[in-house]
Amino acid sequence: MFISRRAQEIQASPIRKLKPFADEAKKRGIHIFHLNIGDPDIPTPKPVIQAFHEYQGPILGYGPSQGFEELRQAIADYFASYGLSLSADNVLITIGGSEAIHFSFSVVADPGDEIIIPEPFYTNYNGYATFADVKIVPLPLKVEDGFRLPPAEQIEALITPRTRAILLCSPNNPTGTVYTEDELRRVVEIVKKYRLFLIGDEVYKEFVYDGLRHKSILEFKEIEEQVIVVDSISKRFSACGARIGAVITRNQDVYQAILKFAQARLCPPSVEQYAALAAYRMGMSYFEPIRQEYQKRRDVLFAGLTSIPGVVLKKPQGAFYMICRLPVKDAEHFVQWMLTDFSIDHKTVMVAPGPGFYATPGSGLDEVRIAYVLKEEDLKQSVEILREGLTRYQKLFG
Repeated sequence: MFISRRAQEIQASPIRKLKPFADEAKKRGIHIFHLNIGDPDIPTPKPVIQAFHEYQGPILGYGPSQGFEELRQAIADYFASYGLSLSADNVLITIGGSEAIHFSFSVVADPGDEIIIPEPFYTNYNGYATFADVKIVPLPLKVEDGFRLPPAEQIEALITPRTRAILLCSPNNPTGTVYTEDELRRVVEIVKKYRLFLIGDEVYKEFVYDGLRHKSILEFKEIEEQVIVVDSISKRFSACGARIGAVITRNQDVYQAILKFAQARLCPPSVEQYAALAAYRMGMSYFEPIRQEYQKRRDVLFAGLTSIPGVVLKKPQGAFYMICRLPVKDAEHFVQWMLTDFSIDHKTVMVAPGPGFYATPGSGLDEVRIAYVLKEEDLKQSVEILREGLTRYQKLFG
């Protein structure tokens, strides 16, 4: 039977494709510290859980394609806490941030068009680019300098007649980099000059450390008609399974086009929207202790990893990920080996191989992404297991 080119070419998730090896390890009685996926162990806030339990509607009927107005206004009010003026009609609710990415790619580009994205990047951008039949043009960054953005001329060199947008993720998944105002302004000037869209993946905006401040691309008034922001409650409220995200734009032509995409899939889930509304009604005070907890976890993991000979990384400034270079030739083989052949006291560690976060062939072969989504004691154990695992692996494979 015929299988479409799209289906054949779409990337398998590098985060999930090693899951069968993890499942087999668990059947052997091995406990796995899952640092491979951004699924935090921070408890989902009680008001969110209560919203599910307390739903009393007699029917789960269709809702508005753009999402409930009450939730859209709550998100606009949330952004107002950061000094950003939005209305409910600038917000469209999506089925997770993933659908927001898909909609954003599809609204700015036709098949064969190009979107420039700093690399390494969130692996599922690859999948949604394939869905939308657009080409990701990678802007390669380096672990040695903390994945900072390059000079403007290096970015402009990638622009072609088919370039439609630049995407920036800050705080960044997978690197943890938080772009400075100067870096953002560099890109803003480029999109203004070439009349491109600027897509901002800002789902980790609360998690910025060391006294730094996240700056949203929504703050740049000079390009406000060119800005699309991808948002989500998944990490913000430790509610990954609720699948509630949003597209935010002041450009009403863009909004109306995305609304047609939304109508084609009918509506986002109803009860989950009530749960999201309960989350936003908690207020901004919720975030500070959560931010402090993630910063503490970052510090523990960074200190541990940098004490391992041959590991290269810069301290991340936000989100809850870090990309590090390991003293191995094939990170994917190492990650698999840790699941199939290595444990200490029936415990092992699972991280995400680096190549899946790149579009450039051959990149990231000796890198992994590590998510600090587990409690401090688990992270300390994970570091020691990784340390010993690397030592034994190097003896076996060089």
